[in-house]
Amino acid sequence: MDRQNERSKILGEEDIGKLLLKFSIPAIVGMLVNALYNIVDRIFIGKGVGSIGIGAIFVGSPVTLILMAFGMLVGVGGNSLSSIRLGEDKKDEAELILGNAFVLLFIISLTLSFLGLIFIEPLLKAFGASDNILPYSIAYMSIILIGAPFQALGFGINNFIRGEGNPRVAMTTMLIGAILNIILDYTFIFIFDMGIKGAALATIIAQAVSATWVLSYFFGSRSMLKLKKENMRLQKDIVQGILSIGLAPFSMHLASSTVTVILNNSLNAYGGDVAISSMGVIHSITMLILMPVFGINQGAQPIIGFNYGAKKYNRVKEALKKAIIAATSVLSIGFIVTQTMPDKLFGLFLQKGADITSILEVGIRGLRINLVMLPIIGFQIVSSNYFQATGKPKQAALLGLSRQVLILIPALFILPKFFGLTGVWAAGPVSDLVASITTAIFLIRDLKYLDDKGIINNPIIEER
Repeated sequence: MDRQNERSKILGEEDIGKLLLKFSIPAIVGMLVNALYNIVDRIFIGKGVGSIGIGAIFVGSPVTLILMAFGMLVGVGGNSLSSIRLGEDKKDEAELILGNAFVLLFIISLTLSFLGLIFIEPLLKAFGASDNILPYSIAYMSIILIGAPFQALGFGINNFIRGEGNPRVAMTTMLIGAILNIILDYTFIFIFDMGIKGAALATIIAQAVSATWVLSYFFGSRSMLKLKKENMRLQKDIVQGILSIGLAPFSMHLASSTVTVILNNSLNAYGGDVAISSMGVIHSITMLILMPVFGINQGAQPIIGFNYGAKKYNRVKEALKKAIIAATSVLSIGFIVTQTMPDKLFGLFLQKGADITSILEVGIRGLRINLVMLPIIGFQIVSSNYFQATGKPKQAALLGLSRQVLILIPALFILPKFFGLTGVWAAGPVSDLVASITTAIFLIRDLKYLDDKGIINNPIIEER
């Protein structure tokens, strides 16, 4: 109880700026390292296998995004609900949510792994894999699917470590997996000459170690919340609460998978394997830039959720404002870098001695166009997270989908018909602009009604 009271005092009383730094910096470091090992993965594959290997991973990325979507559905949804319960001083309910989340993640990940392995070839063909790319993509994704349960448990349950007030431990989880993956990547690809299969094997081994670390934390003495056998029986109301709040990040990642499928097919139609491989590099660079924003989101979420549950709305607004400023600052720097030195960024992934002129020409132009709206994306991401953290999944899902589906998919169908490959690159920034304007409208309206009575109208966070 003393630990819970201490956490409540910190989240409810400590200076918001210091609190945001305290929670965000470990998350940012962890997310950056996590992104870095994915990027190093692609760099190693680019150097050891060739650009076709990068294309193969990107073609298979919808599978990875689906796995992550379900991990976020349960992990982020459960953590948000658990944070609110802790803010209401209901530790037992928070532990019940943790136990239910564990069981859900295990069942879902096993099911996805089994189905994915059965239908892997037709899935990858539908995702836009050409005849050249398909064998590489099957080799990589088959191994990744075997390790799906490790990814789900490590990624999903790690959210609860951060939510209970231990962001450094959550960061350590990501550091362990990232560092191990980088070491194994080099070993398997360059020393054992295992090619793209070696990269996949390195990934699932690292994920297995991370999952073991996370579970040992909640079964051990360091955690405030405990994984207990009696809490691992699924309860309908708990499951509904987790899935309701987790719907927003789930929808966004599932939408990302759908968008990537459409994008891959458009790239294949208008630019071929060169365009797909180029987009694989662009995606890696974008991921590295966006990771700090996701870290800020993760840091802000328990602060906003706790203070919303505790009805300290001025602190909610302050946390939101400072998170938006921080995210915008990070992405503005990223914008300057991508627009002024795209050749240096792109050259990191290219195999020496290969004919890279066409890839550089296509990729650099694509990078500049695709990230032209980068400075405003931070506001949109953080503001969508505000609705999720305060238990408003419908608004959060709508705003997330506005950027990932409602605008982007039509843009991917329409713009290439008029502008070819340039239209494919431009679909993203058009979606970013419209979604940011929409988000601003929703946010301004919601903040006006954020008063002492606002929580009464939110059935998800009310006591059941």
